[in-house]
Amino acid sequence: MSLSPTYDDVRSAAARIAPHAHRTPALRSRRINDQVGADVVFKCENFQRMGAFKFRGAFNALSRFTPEQRR
Repeated sequence: MSLSPTYDDVRSAAARIAPHAHRTPALRSRRINDQVGADVVFKCENFQRMGAFKFRGAFNALSRFTPEQRR
């Protein structure tokens, strides 16, 4: 058994969290880009409703719990 997620795993997780997660922006900073000499993109998961960076993974994991595990 592989521990790496498959493409289908990712698609299933995306479908599970879609009704609950905000689409968060990807922002750029000219100042940072100039400082590092590259195009840097910041994925702002801290803009989720609860401000949690790990919301997507945590919600996906918890949503797969059985009723016994949820208790």
